[in-house]
Amino acid sequence: MNELVIATHNGNFHADDVFSIAALKQVLPSFKLIRTRDLALIGKADMVIDVGGEYDPEAGRFDHHQRGGAGERENGIPYSSFGLIWQKYGVEICQGNEEVAKSVDRGLVSTIDAIDCGHVKGVSEGISLSQTISMFNPTWQEESDFDASFDEAVEFASRVLTRFIASANGGISAKEIVAKAIENAEDPRLIVLEKYTPWKRTVHALSKEALYVVYPSGSGPWRIQTVPVELGSFEDRKSLPKPWAGLSDKAFQDVIEIDDAMFCHNGLFIAGAESFESIMKMAAIALQED
Repeated sequence: MNELVIATHNGNFHADDVFSIAALKQVLPSFKLIRTRDLALIGKADMVIDVGGEYDPEAGRFDHHQRGGAGERENGIPYSSFGLIWQKYGVEICQGNEEVAKSVDRGLVSTIDAIDCGHVKGVSEGISLSQTISMFNPTWQEESDFDASFDEAVEFASRVLTRFIASANGGISAKEIVAKAIENAEDPRLIVLEKYTPWKRTVHALSKEALYVVYPSGSGPWRIQTVPVELGSFEDRKSLPKPWAGLSDKAFQDVIEIDDAMFCHNGLFIAGAESFESIMKMAAIALQED
């Protein structure tokens, strides 16, 4: 059986062709990559990425430079080669989880597509991932091999893609856990998590009543944290009691009359205790405060 041949353009590379190859490495066990603009070689390749002037996923053609492009998302962001590859293989790369694949598209793929296609409205300023990938290209002062540099960029992109998928999967799993905790809360103002789980986005989406979230820290002790009025805000729905501000250890224990109380941040948004029983006592005090 002949080895699968994938072609992309040679010379300077960008995030879309680099990430396309990184993505394909996760679903295709092996393939031969050729970087060329030779139309004869491109025509013979089993799959063509970001070159060739054709988009036909059934024929393995994934270019977007042809007249009219290769379509766009509902939000207006056009597809580059990475987006086209992700449309076909994203769910498979994400182990069949369509929700994870969509999350990765929103957080990673569509941004790379937008920058590559010049559709930069709404894209954050500053050094982007696309610029970082471009910096793998040899500078005019270097005598490096473009193909070797491309391979280095693909290795980097593969790691980034793997972490984006893991992060998306973690966020979706966390949503289910936090939603269940909200549903099971004895007091809707207090959400108790059995293990630390990212909670802010889900709490804001599902609970207007929640004021505090209780959870164990990674090192063992328990925490109580305030719910901000909105995501990213430093203003809380209800701060912890003012007399707790900035106290720790014995000074805190004397004020709160809880033997294993540990600390309260001066900003009154988080406090800690050694035991679950004590953190729940602290939560009860905080809820009763005017």
